[in-house]
Amino acid sequence: MASPDFAARPQLSDDVARYVRRRIFDGAYPAGQYVRLDQLAEELGISVTPVREALFALRAEGLIAQQPRRGFVVLPVTGRDLADVANVQAHVGGELAARAALNITDDQLRELNEIQTELEQAYAGADEERTVRLNHEFHRGINVAADSPKLAQLMSQITRYAAESVFPSIEGWPAQSVRDHRRVLSALVKRDEELARAAMSEHLAAGAVPLIEHLIARGVVAEESRPVPCARRRG
Repeated sequence: MASPDFAARPQLSDDVARYVRRRIFDGAYPAGQYVRLDQLAEELGISVTPVREALFALRAEGLIAQQPRRGFVVLPVTGRDLADVANVQAHVGGELAARAALNITDDQLRELNEIQTELEQAYAGADEERTVRLNHEFHRGINVAADSPKLAQLMSQITRYAAESVFPSIEGWPAQSVRDHRRVLSALVKRDEELARAAMSEHLAAGAVPLIEHLIARGVVAEESRPVPCARRRG
């Protein structure tokens, strides 16, 4: 996996955390492996300070642990943890979508439709990095339209625990995501609070099972249990 160019980026610690998080979820950093501060800094061509900050952030997320005199070690990823994150996302994201349905402007709706069009093009072109970015922009646009800054900030913190970078490579997920996003957009256009809540909640919960299955198949998650997310599709 090629290392991205970190040298000239602002907020390096966030970028480094995102990079390490992605390597954990794609199996490049398996459970039990040590992440060496100096080695990673050299690999990315940056100083050790943002790397240290990133590793402390990942420790707070429960993805790695710090061991005295040995450094940072990758912890196991569990299906229960992934399902828990999806369930919390589904609840908070559903509430934000419901509020957005009541507050969203025509300009914000237009922008969301433009983002969705670009996202579908990125899916069609198998541009995974672009799909991750555009998907994030789509959800962020809805969260901003909700006009609930504290709740949106909480959602942003929860999303850090989600394996966003994995979803474009999960078989069948791009098509599922497109259908779900269109359903959310339809609810927002109708300014239907309950329909928007249900559409977003079900969308965010729906990703848990295929994500866990995908990570089990790649040896990232141990095949112990397969928790089912709380939100269910209707019909």
